[in-house]
Amino acid sequence: MNDWQRKSPLDWETYVNKLVKVVAVEKHEYEGWVLTVDPVSATIVLATFPENEKGSLSFVMGHAVQEVEILREGDADMEQRLARILAPQESHAYSPEELEERKKALKSWLESNHIPVGEQGELGRTLSVAGVLTIEPPYGPEQCSSANEIILARVQGLLQGYLQQ
Repeated sequence: MNDWQRKSPLDWETYVNKLVKVVAVEKHEYEGWVLTVDPVSATIVLATFPENEKGSLSFVMGHAVQEVEILREGDADMEQRLARILAPQESHAYSPEELEERKKALKSWLESNHIPVGEQGELGRTLSVAGVLTIEPPYGPEQCSSANEIILARVQGLLQGYLQQ
């Protein structure tokens, strides 16, 4: 185990949002902004933003890291740019009223298509389909979960079609 792998997650956190140069085994060097460090493998995730390109991610495996040198602190703009890498493309904040409206419309649509659906949880925010699949707010295909992959895929497909109407 190398020095980098012996560090704690709190130590690694001090590198996040900073421009670094990483020296790895066989004298390979990598430069980029630290997006995160995996706490299990000590792998460093570096983001680079070449001119006129969207940007790219590089992964330097923790066991290969020999030295990490901080080259520059990140400013607020860079922190936001790095945060956008992990943010969903279409993140939309729904009001409680909009979520309730979406839930009712989806529940009504499922019932009209003879799909057994109910509400569960303290506030009834989660929809339960046939007791084997749940749909959390904001009630899209990504919010479906089920142990049965076949049912999951079919309901996600139905939801995708419903949302495209």
